[in-house]
Amino acid sequence: MSDLVATNSELEAAEVEWLHLLIGDWQVISDLAFADLVLWLPTKEGDFVAIGQCRPSTGATVHYDDIVGAHAPEGQRAQLQQALTEVRPQRSREPRWFGSYAVREEAVPVVRNGRAIAVVARQTNLGGARTPSRLELNYVEAADDLMGMIARGEFPLRNSATGSRRGAPRVGDGLIRLNSEGEVLYASPNALSAFHRLGVLGSLVGRSLIEVTTKHLEQKMPVDESMPLVVMGRAPWRTDIETRGVCLSLRAVPLTENGQRTGAVLLCRDVSELRRRERELITKDATIREIHHRVKNNLQTVAALLRLQARRLESPEARAALEEAMRRVATIALVHETLSQTLDETVPFDVLVGRSLRMAADVASAGGPVHTVTTGAFGLVPAADATALALVLTELVTNAVEHGLGSTEGGTVQIRAQRDGQELQVVVEDDGVGMAPDKGAGTGLGTQIVLTLVTNELRGTIEWLPRDGGGTQVVLHVTLRDPV
Repeated sequence: MSDLVATNSELEAAEVEWLHLLIGDWQVISDLAFADLVLWLPTKEGDFVAIGQCRPSTGATVHYDDIVGAHAPEGQRAQLQQALTEVRPQRSREPRWFGSYAVREEAVPVVRNGRAIAVVARQTNLGGARTPSRLELNYVEAADDLMGMIARGEFPLRNSATGSRRGAPRVGDGLIRLNSEGEVLYASPNALSAFHRLGVLGSLVGRSLIEVTTKHLEQKMPVDESMPLVVMGRAPWRTDIETRGVCLSLRAVPLTENGQRTGAVLLCRDVSELRRRERELITKDATIREIHHRVKNNLQTVAALLRLQARRLESPEARAALEEAMRRVATIALVHETLSQTLDETVPFDVLVGRSLRMAADVASAGGPVHTVTTGAFGLVPAADATALALVLTELVTNAVEHGLGSTEGGTVQIRAQRDGQELQVVVEDDGVGMAPDKGAGTGLGTQIVLTLVTNELRGTIEWLPRDGGGTQVVLHVTLRDPV
């Protein structure tokens, strides 16, 4: 929409934002009116271009194809221009025919600070016209009130809350019309059913909704501070009412006329099952985090036992083997520690790799200064791949320090990461003595672990190469799992 506005008009940034807010909140009007809404923007050439479109979920649509970007038809242009010039709604006396069905049209100017900046076309498909029910009459009356607010520059509401207080429930979930005192003028069957589940008996019409609701709230239960304002229709927010295992989601749309509040439309929905599932998910997330935390603690205990056992051995080979096992266990523990600190099943691998590789280099160095340099970004790595990838990189860095830099006075190990979607390339290189031309990758336990993990777990390839200027270069290509 912003591109269409920039191309066809010279609206100010605040006026463009006003149109964005209108489009973000006009689905409720379309559903109440049983009508398509099209936002027409006057162009520099004196024409109109469609920059927004909304179809009703409560009735038949007029436009089966998207018309955003199209120019207004000749038969509609005069009505749009009149609404824009006179700054008041214009309704056609006779319906206009769209092929086999007739359409009733109304053009309402979109006003901000007294200036009409666009026009909303309200188009109702009359193909299935019949005698309207009481529910439909109340829907349309509420839609008329909101369209009038658009023409007066009072909708979208200036103090609407953002985030979780906007959006659902929708018109079909349940609707209540309130007067300026918060008394019920009309309640749809779905709304009555929702409040009956809350414990309210009998009709709601003529009763103060806040008094009815307050009587059924449990004592000593936390209550949203905004709840009274929403239930009375005084604030354009959303709140939840929860009592006795039932949870209702309420959204208020205050109705005003020339700045004076005349009533409100209250949308309601029984979300008890949704809240129950949310609580189950929260519990499961907490359980998973606790499991990762306990696994980390257990692995750290195993690493500590291996360290103690290594100290009691006299054989240098046996001590070195236990120390390598301890380092591998500690790397796995680090992955679980990272997972225990997040609700996501992904690991911020750049943070983890910095810690694990520095630890591996410090442990493997024989006394000379070893620097690890990491460039590029790993990004978020799925938990299913994080352990294997961390172990592979730890082994590669350890080998680079022990065998590449072991006989020198220290050196540098560089890790370069390049990510393209789920494809990851990592290059690990050292500036040490390099590998013998006839030795290849080697046959040690660490190399075998790396080859097994890369081939079976990471679905990738690995290659050992001589580095230009001396040293060894290892190129790793892996395909990460798709995020859940």
